[in-house]
Amino acid sequence: MARLVLVPGLAGDAVMWHAQLDALAAWQPVVTDVHMRHARIEDMATALLDEHDGPLVLCGASMGGMIAMEAARQAPERIAGLALLGTTARPESDEMRQVREGAIRLFEQERVAEVIEPNVHLAFHPEQAANAAITAAYLAFVLRAGARQLIDQNRAVMARPDARDHLPRVTCPALVLCGDSDRLVPLAHSEEIAALLQGSELVVVPRCGHMLTMEQPAMVNATLQRWLLRLQDR
Repeated sequence: MARLVLVPGLAGDAVMWHAQLDALAAWQPVVTDVHMRHARIEDMATALLDEHDGPLVLCGASMGGMIAMEAARQAPERIAGLALLGTTARPESDEMRQVREGAIRLFEQERVAEVIEPNVHLAFHPEQAANAAITAAYLAFVLRAGARQLIDQNRAVMARPDARDHLPRVTCPALVLCGDSDRLVPLAHSEEIAALLQGSELVVVPRCGHMLTMEQPAMVNATLQRWLLRLQDR
């Protein structure tokens, strides 16, 4: 059976996959931290491939999806499936580059909370943004990552490759999920990925923002379970 690797988003760790680890236990998932140890999306993907032998099913959220798509470019023969949550195949836009540069200047001054705390309202659907337990868990792991990681990972995302160039050549089964209210990576980005990937499935998660795994774990888990069972039957 292919190894299931969960790839966190920017500044994320296993906490953002907490609700999935038990639900997907039959597939013995592992959470990678390559984004914490390398400076470029390309190098993160290479490390992921080097650290896990054999065929892989990659489940990446946001930045994690960028790493998963790059791994599929580097070693398409090893990727048995791609699940891409709230991510984009496009390179950085000029607008987002300016936003990130401004955030990096504040991170360099150790003003992390000043940037991250208002981000809750962008990252979550309003219903989940009002859930103190969920938002506290989110803030905790981002703040735990610290200024240096936030600077390095934002720079890696800013320099990411244009995955649209290679996605049409990816032939493994693919699942694309997006929150219907994602303000950081709008639905159009997921629709684009699904259109580029041959035979992919697009699932739009209702009443959900960018943090799908934390906001709507029941639907995300059920969707992933169904998709993984289909992969087993291939």
